[in-house]
Parts: sequence; structure tokens; C-alpha cells
Amino acid sequence: MKKPDAFEQDILAAYEKGELKSTSPSRAKLAKFKAAASATFLKEKRVNIRISTPDLMDIQARALEEGMPYQTLIASVLHKYVSGRFVEPSSSLKSRSSGAREKRRES
Repeated sequence: MKKPDAFEQDILAAYEKGELKSTSPSRAKLAKFKAAASATFLKEKRVNIRISTPDLMDIQARALEEGMPYQTLIASVLHKYVSGRFVEPSSSLKSRSSGAREKRRES
């Protein structure tokens, strides 16, 4: 086993002094994490879809914002939609694909 570096030693010293506090997730976040984990293990079928590059980039950015793989986010959104529990929260991200949609509408 390698020797801890200076950063790791600082963390260990802070832990031993009782300076570190546990940051447990809220009940809502914990439920969200459990749902994502459950959805991950219920994979029975594979589905291939084609989506535009800007939409995929938006999905990947949203997944990064949520802290999960983008495939898991897609599966979660689809599951919520078909079970009637889909509620879309607002995002701080600007959609890459909305400009393309607006251009198509104007045409």
C-alpha cells in the first residue's frame, strides 16, 4: 500500500481531530438516488434510438448536472413518463437544440 500524500494526511488529521462532519443527502435526494439505482438494475430490453447531436449534448449536460450517466437519465425520464409521474424541472442550462427548433418553426 502506498504512503498517503500531504493532502490525504491533512484529511486524516482533520478526521482524527473531529473537524469533519458527515453530509448526509436529504430524504428527497436519497429517494432520487434509490430510484435511479433501482431503474439501473431493472434492465431487461435494449432499445436503440437516433436523436440529433444537439439533443444528445443537452441530455448529457443535464445528466452531468444531475450526477448520473446519460443513459440512466434517459431510462429514468422514459419510466417517469410512462408511469405518469413525469414533472420537468427548470434547468439552468441553455438548450443547444432550441435554436434549431425555432429556425424550423420559422421556415
